[in-house]
Amino acid sequence: MSRIPVAVLAATGAVGQRFVQLLENHPWFEIVAVTGSPRTIGKKYSESESWLLSTDIPESVRDLEVLPSTPEKVNTPLVFSALPASEAKEIEPIFAEAGTAVCTNAGAFRRDPHTPILLPEVNPEHIALIHAQRTAHNREGFIVTNPNCTSTGMTIALKALQNAFGVKRVFAASMQAISGAGYPGVPSLDILGNVIPYIGGEEEKVTWEPRKMLGKVENGKLEMADIGFSFHANRVPVIDGHTLVMTVELADSPVNFDLVADALSGYQSPAVSRTLPSAPQPPIRVRTESDRPQPRLDIADGMTTVVGRIRPDDLFDLRMVVVSHNTIRGAAGGSIYNAELLVEQGFVSR
Repeated sequence: MSRIPVAVLAATGAVGQRFVQLLENHPWFEIVAVTGSPRTIGKKYSESESWLLSTDIPESVRDLEVLPSTPEKVNTPLVFSALPASEAKEIEPIFAEAGTAVCTNAGAFRRDPHTPILLPEVNPEHIALIHAQRTAHNREGFIVTNPNCTSTGMTIALKALQNAFGVKRVFAASMQAISGAGYPGVPSLDILGNVIPYIGGEEEKVTWEPRKMLGKVENGKLEMADIGFSFHANRVPVIDGHTLVMTVELADSPVNFDLVADALSGYQSPAVSRTLPSAPQPPIRVRTESDRPQPRLDIADGMTTVVGRIRPDDLFDLRMVVVSHNTIRGAAGGSIYNAELLVEQGFVSR
């Protein structure tokens, strides 16, 4: 089977480079075009910006010319967007109008009622919103977004609890890696030996996005999940891996607390998402050690969400710690997984 030609928009930035890295030798997709900022257009990809990752630039893209982010220049059926939200708001609809499928890491359209925020191991049925999006905008192309990188691991863990017990309220605080701020990120004099208890716009995203992803889609309309959230966002001096400490009130408290760990470790992705190339195996890994999970030790495979320190809580029902890789599962890897679901469901032709 020939691979589907794809482009990476804003391929020279930190998230764009992660797309390029993860798409190397992908069984379904082949990068044939990359785009970048005006100062990089016309250069070879290998000469456009400093490569930030530990692996080498894939040979297949080294000599690609960096193009402007326009459908006329790119001309592929599927694009992966690492554009900043301000640029994505203008550029991504142009691609959709041209009939292109856009899998984006940007948050420009997450609040749009017709744009699904997809986590294939959580809500693959939300892909049905694409039909309503096409109708509302009278276009063949469409935009699918992955969630904020902090919402990702939290929502995957909450889905397992929602299925088993129902979820009423969540109190959480994040310890977010500096790679989540993009490159060059946070100034060293601000973050070294320090914690910054503010990330602009983050708390608003994380108290809203999980409710959309955990909601239900019926007849092309989304009903948000009725879950209360209180959230504190913090930046910490960790390179990769977002950590969240969570306290959760369940709708049905388990008589045997061991059932909580069983619900998390036993959670399976829906059948349609389970065998896709990027599907995490398992979707959730439970650590039983008293001092795990830790970003340095538990994000090696990139796509799996890791949960630990599951214990009763005197105020709500349970406390736990969640760790996930913010630039792989929470960014580029998540968008690639979404694209695989689009192919599997016939929204992008092989």
